[in-house]
Amino acid sequence: MSTLQQVAYRAGCSVATAHRVLNRNGPVSDEMVRRVRRAAAELGYRASGRAIALARRRPVIGVLIPSITNPVFAASLSSIQQRMLLAGHSVLIAQSNYDPAQEVDAVASLLNERPTGLILTVCDPERSLALSSSLPPTVLLNNLPTPRFAAAVTTDNFGAGRDLTDHLIAHGHRRILFVSGHFGASDRAKLRYLGHVRAMSNAGLEAFEALQIPFIDSYDQLDLSEAVSTLKPTAIIGSNDLLTLGVMGSVRRLGLSVPLDISVAGFDGIAIGRMMDPALTTVEIPDGTMGAAAASLLLDIAENAAPPRHLTAAYRLRCGGTVRDLNHVS
Repeated sequence: MSTLQQVAYRAGCSVATAHRVLNRNGPVSDEMVRRVRRAAAELGYRASGRAIALARRRPVIGVLIPSITNPVFAASLSSIQQRMLLAGHSVLIAQSNYDPAQEVDAVASLLNERPTGLILTVCDPERSLALSSSLPPTVLLNNLPTPRFAAAVTTDNFGAGRDLTDHLIAHGHRRILFVSGHFGASDRAKLRYLGHVRAMSNAGLEAFEALQIPFIDSYDQLDLSEAVSTLKPTAIIGSNDLLTLGVMGSVRRLGLSVPLDISVAGFDGIAIGRMMDPALTTVEIPDGTMGAAAASLLLDIAENAAPPRHLTAAYRLRCGGTVRDLNHVS
């Protein structure tokens, strides 16, 4: 006896979409209706009472993020939920804590709820074991697309790292330290560092090796004393704003001033950075816009059989007061 999963596979859609078609419940394109009904007829599928009950349940999508505590992902989640609410979907959330091993269990827990589709931010899409199983329609958020997962919403993290470093170099900085979470936990951080290295090389400068620390450590206890005394940086870049705030705290605990002694800059553009005095210099990433775009893209793929696409959102350098211009220092 054929199953609904087999019908969905043959029609090239999610199980939830096949449910909606066969039970006339929810918006689905005419083309998808034809494909699902054709597949059901070819397989001789007959819905059971349990399948009908499941189809009448409010459809859900699953979202995986690295950390619920980072304001960046909170902004994305808010936009995803708003978009899905309009489409009549619930949202299930799981977090990986920047741990590739936890990604597998997190995605498995989402799949247990038979979601319409998934929006995933993984550590590294090229290596993630969470992407090795059969998945419903999936959109990567903040990760570059792969040959298997062509649907993605990203920003140019390499370009952002290059442009922020160019900004520091233009302000006379030559000794710039890049502080980051472990690159194995975030391909975004790695790309930002590689952009930094490119900018340093283009300027004829040698880039320091990145100082990598765990993403989930308590940043209020960050100790940069050894790196500062050894490398003597005039500027420090944090791979995200939350980490950058920890960098500023560490610099001040060393009895140094930001930006008089050491300049500081980061990535993401979280709101707290604008409220600081001085305001944080950062690369602003439109996380809310990207979340909404990922949700719309997923719905288009899952319900309208639209082809997967790679959407790129523009970033913006936001100059604050945490970078000192050394060109005019006597």
